[in-house]
Amino acid sequence: MTTHRLISRRRVLGGGAATAAVLAAPGPGQGALAQGTWPDRPIRVIIPYPGGGSTDVLSRFLAEQFKEKFGQPFVIENRPGAGGNIGIDAVAKSAPDGYTIGAATIGHFAINQFLYAKMPFDPERDIIAVSLTWELPNVFVVPSQYVPAKTIAEFLAWAKTQNQVTYGSPGVGTSPHLSAALFSTRNNLKAVHVPFRGAAQTIPAMLAGDVQFAIDNLTSYTSIIQSGQMRALAVTASERFPSFPDVPTMAEAGMPDFVVTSWAAFVVPAGTPRAIIDRLAAAQKEAAADPAMRQRFLTAGAKILSSTPEGAREFADKERAMWKEVVRISGAKAE
Repeated sequence: MTTHRLISRRRVLGGGAATAAVLAAPGPGQGALAQGTWPDRPIRVIIPYPGGGSTDVLSRFLAEQFKEKFGQPFVIENRPGAGGNIGIDAVAKSAPDGYTIGAATIGHFAINQFLYAKMPFDPERDIIAVSLTWELPNVFVVPSQYVPAKTIAEFLAWAKTQNQVTYGSPGVGTSPHLSAALFSTRNNLKAVHVPFRGAAQTIPAMLAGDVQFAIDNLTSYTSIIQSGQMRALAVTASERFPSFPDVPTMAEAGMPDFVVTSWAAFVVPAGTPRAIIDRLAAAQKEAAADPAMRQRFLTAGAKILSSTPEGAREFADKERAMWKEVVRISGAKAE
Protein backbone atom coordinates (compact mmCIF):
# COMPACT_ATOMS: atom_id res chain seq x y z
CA MET A 1 0.00 0.00 0.00
CA THR A 2 1.37 3.42 -0.91
CA THR A 3 0.98 6.54 1.21
CA HIS A 4 -1.76 7.78 -1.11
CA ARG A 5 -3.93 4.67 -1.24
CA LEU A 6 -6.48 3.43 1.23
CA ILE A 7 -6.44 -0.34 1.36
CA SER A 8 -9.69 -2.00 0.35
CA ARG A 9 -11.02 -4.41 2.99
CA ARG A 10 -10.62 -8.07 2.11
CA ARG A 11 -14.04 -9.39 2.88
CA VAL A 12 -14.19 -12.53 4.93
CA LEU A 13 -17.88 -12.30 5.69
CA GLY A 14 -19.99 -15.03 4.17
CA GLY A 15 -23.64 -15.99 3.86
CA GLY A 16 -24.87 -12.84 5.61
CA ALA A 17 -22.84 -13.65 8.72
CA ALA A 18 -19.30 -13.00 9.86
CA THR A 19 -16.75 -14.24 12.25
CA ALA A 20 -16.19 -12.24 15.43
CA ALA A 21 -12.83 -11.67 17.02
CA VAL A 22 -11.71 -14.33 19.46
CA LEU A 23 -9.71 -12.05 21.68
CA ALA A 24 -9.34 -14.38 24.64
CA ALA A 25 -10.20 -17.96 25.36
CA PRO A 26 -13.62 -18.28 27.04
CA GLY A 27 -13.49 -19.61 30.56
CA PRO A 28 -15.31 -22.84 31.33
CA GLY A 29 -18.83 -22.60 32.69
CA GLN A 30 -19.09 -23.18 36.41
CA GLY A 31 -21.94 -23.71 38.85
CA ALA A 32 -25.32 -22.11 38.32
CA LEU A 33 -24.06 -19.81 35.54
CA ALA A 34 -23.33 -22.81 33.34
CA GLN A 35 -26.60 -24.54 34.21
CA GLY A 36 -28.94 -22.06 32.57
CA THR A 37 -30.07 -19.93 35.54
CA TRP A 38 -28.43 -16.89 33.97
CA PRO A 39 -29.74 -14.23 33.78
CA ASP A 40 -31.66 -13.71 37.00
CA ARG A 41 -31.14 -9.93 37.26
CA PRO A 42 -30.64 -6.92 34.92
CA ILE A 43 -27.63 -6.89 32.59
CA ARG A 44 -25.53 -3.78 32.07
CA VAL A 45 -24.60 -2.88 28.48
CA ILE A 46 -21.73 -0.39 28.36
CA ILE A 47 -21.66 1.85 25.29
CA PRO A 48 -18.20 3.47 25.05
CA TYR A 49 -19.51 6.51 23.14
CA PRO A 50 -22.03 9.30 23.77
CA GLY A 51 -25.74 8.87 23.17
CA GLY A 52 -27.11 9.41 19.67
CA GLY A 53 -24.25 7.87 17.68
CA SER A 54 -24.38 4.66 15.68
CA THR A 55 -23.07 2.40 18.46
CA ASP A 56 -25.61 3.79 20.91
CA VAL A 57 -28.57 3.63 18.53
CA LEU A 58 -27.91 0.11 17.24
CA SER A 59 -27.07 -1.30 20.67
CA ARG A 60 -30.40 -0.05 21.96
CA PHE A 61 -32.18 -1.95 19.19
CA LEU A 62 -30.51 -5.15 20.33
CA ALA A 63 -31.02 -4.40 24.03
CA GLU A 64 -34.76 -4.27 23.40
CA GLN A 65 -34.65 -7.59 21.57
CA PHE A 66 -32.54 -9.26 24.26
CA LYS A 67 -34.86 -8.05 27.00
CA GLU A 68 -37.71 -9.91 25.32
CA LYS A 69 -35.51 -12.97 24.75
CA PHE A 70 -34.13 -13.30 28.29
CA GLY A 71 -36.86 -11.67 30.37
CA GLN A 72 -34.43 -9.26 32.04
CA PRO A 73 -33.65 -5.58 31.33
CA PHE A 74 -30.50 -4.87 29.32
CA VAL A 75 -29.64 -1.48 30.78
CA ILE A 76 -27.66 0.90 28.57
CA GLU A 77 -24.83 2.82 30.23
CA ASN A 78 -22.99 5.39 28.09
CA ARG A 79 -19.39 5.69 29.20
CA PRO A 80 -17.48 7.68 26.54
CA GLY A 81 -13.89 8.89 26.47
CA ALA A 82 -10.40 8.12 25.16
CA GLY A 83 -11.60 6.85 21.81
CA GLY A 84 -13.96 4.42 23.50
CA ASN A 85 -11.21 2.90 25.66
CA ILE A 86 -12.75 4.01 28.96
CA GLY A 87 -15.98 2.09 28.39
CA ILE A 88 -14.41 -1.12 27.14
CA ASP A 89 -11.80 -1.01 29.90
CA ALA A 90 -14.71 -0.98 32.36
CA VAL A 91 -16.04 -4.11 30.65
CA ALA A 92 -12.64 -5.82 30.77
CA LYS A 93 -12.33 -5.13 34.49
CA SER A 94 -15.88 -6.23 35.35
CA ALA A 95 -16.72 -9.54 37.01
CA PRO A 96 -16.86 -12.29 34.34
CA ASP A 97 -20.36 -13.34 35.32
CA GLY A 98 -22.39 -12.35 32.26
CA TYR A 99 -23.90 -9.25 33.84
CA THR A 100 -21.71 -6.73 32.02
CA ILE A 101 -21.57 -6.58 28.22
CA GLY A 102 -19.78 -4.03 26.07
CA ALA A 103 -20.50 -2.76 22.57
CA ALA A 104 -16.99 -2.73 21.15
CA THR A 105 -16.16 -1.44 17.68
CA ILE A 106 -13.48 -1.65 15.04
CA GLY A 107 -11.53 0.93 17.05
CA HIS A 108 -11.17 -1.35 20.07
CA PHE A 109 -10.26 -4.40 18.01
CA ALA A 110 -8.08 -2.98 15.26
CA ILE A 111 -7.16 0.71 15.65
CA ASN A 112 -6.64 1.99 19.19
CA GLN A 113 -3.75 -0.30 20.05
CA PHE A 114 -1.74 1.34 17.26
CA LEU A 115 -2.96 4.84 18.03
CA TYR A 116 -2.45 5.07 21.79
CA ALA A 117 1.00 4.85 23.36
CA LYS A 118 -0.54 2.92 26.26
CA MET A 119 -3.78 0.95 26.34
CA PRO A 120 -5.69 0.34 29.60
CA PHE A 121 -6.61 -3.18 28.46
CA ASP A 122 -5.30 -5.77 26.04
CA PRO A 123 -7.91 -6.29 23.28
CA GLU A 124 -6.49 -9.73 22.46
CA ARG A 125 -6.42 -10.99 26.06
CA ASP A 126 -8.84 -9.13 28.31
CA ILE A 127 -12.11 -9.26 26.35
CA ILE A 128 -13.99 -11.92 24.39
CA ALA A 129 -16.08 -11.07 21.34
CA VAL A 130 -19.37 -12.95 21.70
CA SER A 131 -20.68 -12.17 18.23
CA LEU A 132 -20.25 -9.63 15.49
CA THR A 133 -23.36 -7.45 15.66
CA TRP A 134 -23.41 -5.09 12.69
CA GLU A 135 -21.47 -3.38 9.95
CA LEU A 136 -22.06 -0.08 8.26
CA PRO A 137 -20.32 2.17 5.77
CA ASN A 138 -19.17 5.68 6.38
CA VAL A 139 -20.86 8.42 4.37
CA PHE A 140 -19.31 11.60 2.96
CA VAL A 141 -21.59 14.42 4.10
CA VAL A 142 -21.64 18.20 3.72
CA PRO A 143 -23.97 20.79 5.26
CA SER A 144 -26.44 21.75 2.54
CA GLN A 145 -26.64 25.40 3.58
CA TYR A 146 -22.91 26.09 3.44
CA VAL A 147 -21.41 23.73 0.85
CA PRO A 148 -22.92 23.85 -2.67
CA ALA A 149 -21.35 20.61 -3.92
CA LYS A 150 -23.57 17.72 -4.96
CA THR A 151 -20.78 15.33 -5.99
CA ILE A 152 -17.28 14.50 -4.77
CA ALA A 153 -15.80 16.15 -7.85
CA GLU A 154 -17.79 19.33 -7.19
CA PHE A 155 -16.73 19.29 -3.55
CA LEU A 156 -13.04 19.05 -4.45
CA ALA A 157 -13.39 21.88 -6.97
CA TRP A 158 -15.19 24.03 -4.38
CA ALA A 159 -12.80 23.16 -1.54
CA LYS A 160 -9.77 24.19 -3.57
CA THR A 161 -11.24 27.70 -3.90
CA GLN A 162 -11.19 28.01 -0.10
CA ASN A 163 -8.14 28.85 2.00
CA GLN A 164 -8.77 25.64 3.88
CA VAL A 165 -11.65 23.39 4.87
CA THR A 166 -12.38 21.57 8.10
CA TYR A 167 -13.74 18.12 8.76
CA GLY A 168 -15.28 16.66 11.89
CA SER A 169 -15.01 13.22 13.44
CA PRO A 170 -15.86 11.40 16.70
CA GLY A 171 -12.22 11.69 17.78
CA VAL A 172 -8.59 11.25 16.87
CA GLY A 173 -7.87 7.88 15.29
CA THR A 174 -11.46 6.84 14.72
CA SER A 175 -12.29 5.38 11.31
CA PRO A 176 -14.11 8.63 10.35
CA HIS A 177 -10.98 10.64 11.21
CA LEU A 178 -8.65 8.30 9.34
CA SER A 179 -11.01 8.14 6.36
CA ALA A 180 -11.17 11.93 6.02
CA ALA A 181 -7.43 12.33 6.59
CA LEU A 182 -6.62 9.87 3.83
CA PHE A 183 -9.22 11.43 1.53
CA SER A 184 -7.53 14.78 2.06
CA THR A 185 -4.05 13.34 1.47
CA ARG A 186 -5.04 11.56 -1.72
CA ASN A 187 -6.56 14.75 -3.12
CA ASN A 188 -3.91 17.20 -1.90
CA LEU A 189 -6.64 18.95 0.03
CA LYS A 190 -5.83 21.45 2.77
CA ALA A 191 -8.13 20.18 5.48
CA VAL A 192 -8.02 20.64 9.24
CA HIS A 193 -9.34 17.96 11.58
CA VAL A 194 -11.81 19.07 14.27
CA PRO A 195 -12.36 16.19 16.72
CA PHE A 196 -15.58 15.92 18.70
CA ARG A 197 -16.84 13.41 21.25
CA GLY A 198 -19.36 12.01 18.80
CA ALA A 199 -21.81 12.77 16.01
CA ALA A 200 -24.14 14.50 18.47
CA GLN A 201 -21.52 17.26 18.71
CA THR A 202 -20.23 17.14 15.12
CA ILE A 203 -23.62 17.62 13.50
CA PRO A 204 -24.49 20.96 15.20
CA ALA A 205 -21.03 22.29 14.27
CA MET A 206 -21.64 21.35 10.64
CA LEU A 207 -25.11 22.86 10.63
CA ALA A 208 -23.59 26.07 12.00
CA GLY A 209 -21.08 26.18 9.15
CA ASP A 210 -18.06 25.64 11.39
CA VAL A 211 -17.18 22.29 9.76
CA GLN A 212 -17.42 21.71 6.02
CA PHE A 213 -17.48 17.90 5.74
CA ALA A 214 -17.31 14.57 7.51
CA ILE A 215 -16.87 10.94 6.49
CA ASP A 216 -18.73 9.38 9.39
CA ASN A 217 -20.93 6.38 10.20
CA LEU A 218 -24.06 6.37 8.04
CA THR A 219 -26.31 5.48 10.98
CA SER A 220 -25.34 8.66 12.84
CA TYR A 221 -26.32 10.83 9.85
CA THR A 222 -29.31 9.01 8.37
CA SER A 223 -32.03 11.25 9.81
CA ILE A 224 -30.19 14.52 9.15
CA ILE A 225 -29.57 13.48 5.53
CA GLN A 226 -33.23 12.59 5.13
CA SER A 227 -34.19 16.01 6.53
CA GLY A 228 -32.24 17.72 3.74
CA GLN A 229 -29.98 19.61 6.12
CA MET A 230 -27.03 17.45 5.10
CA ARG A 231 -26.18 16.18 1.65
CA ALA A 232 -24.68 12.72 1.16
CA LEU A 233 -22.11 12.69 -1.65
CA ALA A 234 -20.89 9.08 -1.42
CA VAL A 235 -20.75 5.99 0.77
CA THR A 236 -17.53 4.11 1.57
CA ALA A 237 -19.00 0.69 0.78
CA SER A 238 -18.26 -1.60 -2.14
CA GLU A 239 -21.87 -1.20 -3.31
CA ARG A 240 -24.67 1.31 -2.80
CA PHE A 241 -26.51 1.09 0.48
CA PRO A 242 -30.13 -0.16 0.19
CA SER A 243 -31.70 2.69 2.15
CA PHE A 244 -29.83 5.33 0.08
CA PRO A 245 -29.88 3.87 -3.45
CA ASP A 246 -29.22 7.23 -5.11
CA VAL A 247 -25.97 7.86 -3.20
CA PRO A 248 -22.97 6.56 -5.19
CA THR A 249 -20.07 4.59 -3.78
CA MET A 250 -16.72 6.32 -3.45
CA ALA A 251 -15.50 4.28 -6.43
CA GLU A 252 -18.42 5.48 -8.53
CA ALA A 253 -17.64 9.02 -7.39
CA GLY A 254 -14.08 8.74 -8.68
CA MET A 255 -12.28 7.47 -5.58
CA PRO A 256 -11.26 3.83 -6.20
CA ASP A 257 -9.90 1.62 -3.41
CA PHE A 258 -11.78 3.57 -0.76
CA VAL A 259 -13.88 0.93 0.98
CA VAL A 260 -14.22 1.51 4.73
CA THR A 261 -16.80 -0.52 6.61
CA SER A 262 -17.09 -0.07 10.35
CA TRP A 263 -18.18 -3.04 12.45
CA ALA A 264 -18.93 -3.88 16.04
CA ALA A 265 -19.28 -6.83 18.39
CA PHE A 266 -20.68 -7.47 21.82
CA VAL A 267 -17.86 -8.33 24.22
CA VAL A 268 -17.60 -9.75 27.73
CA PRO A 269 -14.69 -9.94 30.18
CA ALA A 270 -12.20 -12.76 29.74
CA GLY A 271 -13.16 -15.70 31.93
CA THR A 272 -16.91 -15.40 31.30
CA PRO A 273 -18.45 -18.92 31.29
CA ARG A 274 -18.80 -20.43 27.86
CA ALA A 275 -22.45 -21.29 28.49
CA ILE A 276 -23.29 -17.59 28.81
CA ILE A 277 -21.28 -16.66 25.74
CA ASP A 278 -23.12 -19.28 23.71
CA ARG A 279 -26.53 -18.06 24.87
CA LEU A 280 -25.70 -14.46 23.95
CA ALA A 281 -24.35 -15.53 20.55
CA ALA A 282 -27.52 -17.55 19.93
CA ALA A 283 -29.66 -14.51 20.81
CA GLN A 284 -27.71 -12.38 18.33
CA LYS A 285 -28.16 -15.04 15.64
CA GLU A 286 -31.90 -15.05 16.30
CA ALA A 287 -32.04 -11.26 16.10
CA ALA A 288 -30.11 -11.25 12.82
CA ALA A 289 -32.57 -13.76 11.33
CA ASP A 290 -35.60 -11.63 12.21
CA PRO A 291 -36.82 -9.83 9.05
CA ALA A 292 -38.24 -6.94 11.09
CA MET A 293 -34.93 -6.44 12.88
CA ARG A 294 -32.97 -6.64 9.62
CA GLN A 295 -35.20 -3.94 8.16
CA ARG A 296 -34.87 -1.81 11.27
CA PHE A 297 -31.10 -1.87 10.93
CA LEU A 298 -31.20 -1.13 7.20
CA THR A 299 -33.49 1.83 7.79
CA ALA A 300 -30.97 3.12 10.33
CA GLY A 301 -28.10 2.72 7.84
CA ALA A 302 -26.55 -0.54 9.03
CA LYS A 303 -26.61 -4.29 8.35
CA ILE A 304 -27.20 -6.62 11.28
CA LEU A 305 -24.83 -9.59 11.53
CA SER A 306 -24.24 -12.57 13.77
CA SER A 307 -21.42 -15.02 14.37
CA THR A 308 -19.86 -17.44 16.80
CA PRO A 309 -16.62 -16.62 18.61
CA GLU A 310 -14.76 -19.48 16.94
CA GLY A 311 -12.88 -19.10 13.72
CA ALA A 312 -12.89 -15.33 14.06
CA ARG A 313 -9.26 -14.60 14.82
CA GLU A 314 -8.50 -14.54 11.09
CA PHE A 315 -11.09 -11.80 10.60
CA ALA A 316 -9.76 -9.72 13.48
CA ASP A 317 -6.17 -10.23 12.39
CA LYS A 318 -6.91 -9.09 8.84
CA GLU A 319 -8.61 -5.96 10.11
CA ARG A 320 -5.84 -5.31 12.61
CA ALA A 321 -3.13 -5.59 9.98
CA MET A 322 -4.95 -3.23 7.63
CA TRP A 323 -5.68 -0.53 10.19
CA LYS A 324 -2.19 -0.68 11.63
CA GLU A 325 -0.94 0.46 8.23
CA VAL A 326 -3.67 3.11 7.87
CA VAL A 327 -2.79 4.59 11.27
CA ARG A 328 0.87 4.66 10.27
CA ILE A 329 0.12 6.46 7.01
CA SER A 330 -2.17 9.00 8.66
CA GLY A 331 0.40 9.83 11.32
CA ALA A 332 -2.41 9.99 13.91
CA LYS A 333 -1.43 9.66 17.56
CA ALA A 334 -3.38 9.91 20.79
CA GLU A 335 -2.39 10.16 24.42
